[in-house]
Amino acid sequence: MTATTPTAPAPPAAEAARTGTGPLSAGRRWTEHGLVFTAPFLLLYALFLVWPVLLGLKMSLGDDNITGTGSTFTGLDNYAEALRDPGVWSSLWNTVWFTLLSTVPLVVTGLVLALLAHHLRVVQWLWRLSWFTPFLLPSGVVGLLWLWMIYPSDFGLADLLLRSFGLDPGIGWLTDTRYAMLSIVLTTVWWTVGFNFLLYLAALQAIPQHLYEAAELDGAGAWRRLRHITLPMLNRTTGVVAVLQLLASLKIFDQVYIMTGGGPDESTRPILQYVYEAGFTGYRIGYASAVSYVFFALIVIVSLIHLRMTRRSREEAAK
Repeated sequence: MTATTPTAPAPPAAEAARTGTGPLSAGRRWTEHGLVFTAPFLLLYALFLVWPVLLGLKMSLGDDNITGTGSTFTGLDNYAEALRDPGVWSSLWNTVWFTLLSTVPLVVTGLVLALLAHHLRVVQWLWRLSWFTPFLLPSGVVGLLWLWMIYPSDFGLADLLLRSFGLDPGIGWLTDTRYAMLSIVLTTVWWTVGFNFLLYLAALQAIPQHLYEAAELDGAGAWRRLRHITLPMLNRTTGVVAVLQLLASLKIFDQVYIMTGGGPDESTRPILQYVYEAGFTGYRIGYASAVSYVFFALIVIVSLIHLRMTRRSREEAAK
């Protein structure tokens, strides 16, 4: 008889790879399946976001016009012109000024409304619905609604209310450079505060109730509970709301274009409207693309500064 040498069993990893039952094979299968499911999204993302961004960057380096013909490479000439253009700087300042005026009221008002809706027990659903509903309205509806409300004439609701109290308003809500931007800020706060309100309301409902019960047993009043429990627990939500609101305010366009058209005397014209006018009114697509990329760089810088400040505050809080 010939002796047969017993074969050593294969290592578990090799056997799993051969049979396709190991964790590596399972992870590979999940990766393949994940790519299959995400392929439609990645395709649309590349088609409608990545490709336009790259195409806009290419246009910003040439003198493209709205017809797309006769384009020549000009390098950084468009960017140099944008940095010297007073219209860019004035519209950029209008955008920054609107952001400064609107961000704090939107954050604070959203927090106050969320606190009221969270503690009011009578027809609670009505408060939540009424404060969030304006956010669902299209920008065109909001712009026309407030345009009619503050229009300086006999049918403007604001002027009619002031006259009913015996006051002669005489205020050009949208025609006076002193009030036009404030009117747009008021419109924006009424329109978009519902989103911040919803974020704060969700965060309030996530705070453990036993913290309030323990504080109440220790004799803490409503103000102390708000100051030492509610507000600290909402710090992260406030950071998120502030960043989202900051970025949203920098992208203002719709309500200004509908209500004032950038006037009076271009005192409310934002940078996005200037990009629109340069590209579709002045027919300079290449220059408009360069201005938009300058604005994009500003948004990136603001985001990085906020990220740095947030990270530093978290590190200090951890110490």
